[in-house]
Amino acid sequence: MKFMNFSRKNAPNVVRLGCVFGDTCFDLTKAIGDDLLEFPRVVFTVEEALQIKDGLQLLEDQVVLLERSSSGIQSYLFRDTDVTFRSPITHPSKLIGIGLNYRDHVEEIKGQIPKQPLLFAMYANAIVGPEEAIVIPPMSKQVDYEAELAVIVGRRGRQLSREEAMDYVVGYTIVHDVSARDLQFSDGQWLRAKSFDTFAPMGPYLVTKSTLGEAEGLAIELRLNGKTMQKSHTGNLIFKVPDLVSYISQVMTLEVGDVIATGTPGGVGFVRNPQVFMKPGDVVEIEIEDIGVLRNRVVDFD
Repeated sequence: MKFMNFSRKNAPNVVRLGCVFGDTCFDLTKAIGDDLLEFPRVVFTVEEALQIKDGLQLLEDQVVLLERSSSGIQSYLFRDTDVTFRSPITHPSKLIGIGLNYRDHVEEIKGQIPKQPLLFAMYANAIVGPEEAIVIPPMSKQVDYEAELAVIVGRRGRQLSREEAMDYVVGYTIVHDVSARDLQFSDGQWLRAKSFDTFAPMGPYLVTKSTLGEAEGLAIELRLNGKTMQKSHTGNLIFKVPDLVSYISQVMTLEVGDVIATGTPGGVGFVRNPQVFMKPGDVVEIEIEDIGVLRNRVVDFD
């Protein structure tokens, strides 16, 4: 099932929880408040629902039953074009990046296959939602794109085996890991280059593990002004989802709502000849099979 955070255009500051319902969408916050759905308390975001044990699964089970009857629910339905989508996760305790995790990306930079996942930190200040702007900072002249599948953690856990790892995954979304290449290469590490405000667009949905399993073999594509720049599939991941969850849990305790960006495929801008970097006025779209399209415009700092 696909869950989303959204706000109505007549109340842009009020975020609500919804889900895809057939060919339309369903207001879960209203349905819980009206006792149409049974839930421990009214929730307004994906993150609030995740704080309830098996919260998304409880909602999914009830919505499936409603889809079969679909009577008396018209007031809870809305079109996705009538609302503003927000990032499905906005305040994770950790936003963890993985470097060099697609074979085609390692090949294009003429690198070596990593022997273990390469972890780096990203920060929640960088998160924005679909259709929000990516802001080019004055400090960088080489802002690059990176399409990534992101894993959302659903249970607190540490020291997890690979076999246990998927029990701690609740679902997936799309993350755009925007990267200031000039700063990345001058610093010799990645933190500053990937931590600017707006450098981690995320969305449009959280798609549950019950729908996508281990997210194997999903097509992933990035388009810049309509031109395809990255095109691959998650079968090219070097370290798969359970590998990453298990490995990271050996280092740090994973918390509910943590986000793991699993790495980017080949086709990034800095390896092209001539190089391609994002500039104000650009529109970038990332599409991952069975998740959706994350679209953002690029603007100048001013």
